[in-house]
Amino acid sequence: MVEIAYVPSGIHALPQGAAPDSLTRRERARGALLGLAVGDALGAPAENLKPSEIRERWGRIEDFVVDNPAGTDDTEYAIFSGLLLARFGSALTTARAETAWHQWIADLDEGPFKGAGFSERGTLENLRRGLAAPVTAQHRHAWSDGLAMRAAPFGVYAAGRPAEAARLVAIDGSVSHDGEGIFGGQAVAAGVAAAMGGAGPAGVIGAALSVIPMDSWTARSLRRAVIAAPAGERAVRSAVVIGGYPWTDLAPEAVGLAFGAFAAARGEFREAVLMAVNMGRDADTTAALAGALAGALQGESAVPERWARAIGPVRGSCLPSMAGHHVLDVADLLTPDDEELTP
Repeated sequence: MVEIAYVPSGIHALPQGAAPDSLTRRERARGALLGLAVGDALGAPAENLKPSEIRERWGRIEDFVVDNPAGTDDTEYAIFSGLLLARFGSALTTARAETAWHQWIADLDEGPFKGAGFSERGTLENLRRGLAAPVTAQHRHAWSDGLAMRAAPFGVYAAGRPAEAARLVAIDGSVSHDGEGIFGGQAVAAGVAAAMGGAGPAGVIGAALSVIPMDSWTARSLRRAVIAAPAGERAVRSAVVIGGYPWTDLAPEAVGLAFGAFAAARGEFREAVLMAVNMGRDADTTAALAGALAGALQGESAVPERWARAIGPVRGSCLPSMAGHHVLDVADLLTPDDEELTP
């Protein structure tokens, strides 16, 4: 059963959509993580661009715009968290998460470490100085979307249990994030968990809001985006984006844009991902989040075959220790006892 406490005022009018009734946990899990990787690869070229700059370069992005598309830190960190969950499940603790950060990232020769965000760099600096969690999360960008980008595996693992997904992602996030950074990860994890359990789009949004403080920046941003969604892409962006702010990887902004795209598309995969991409800002992350939500809702078959074929094992360009892992293998690890879930 899906733990949906309520659907907040102003969101009840969102069409419930038609989530497939007979999808198994594994089909939804593969849809969520493949959707994340596809969104990441589609959005990477548009990262940090304005919609006007996207139009000037490519018109409207409707497909991959590079010859050799690949995921970024979003996909590689999602694999990292997925492997962590596959090892510990609900027995995950802050100490175990911190140890994994040391073993798989901080204590290794990282090479060029391309594509890492400010939150990850700050966390690694603190770990290498000998600090322990949650002090490791006290750095200059603890409210980034770096936890949200790796939150989908927690929703996959805790299928139909948004509160448990939110609990677990906060444990992982305690190493690297604080405040709004944690809330962003919890909203995404709970939304994916609800979709994994068979909730429709409104239920997914309600689950996300049910696990974070109603007066938080993340919750306000998410509500504004969803309410603006019927008016389309420009309205969602105007409702959420913090104009003039120098960083685009703010958790409240990225999560709001992703849920706005998901709501505007009524959970339809292709439309949700492309809307997230074409809004620019932290486009790889917003498209990855929208792809994870819609992929969990609609399953692996909703991901266009051409896009799915482009996703191979990650290259380790950000996390060398993750090189060779494929998101679909992680999805299978997180659903060892595949079964159909109904709300």
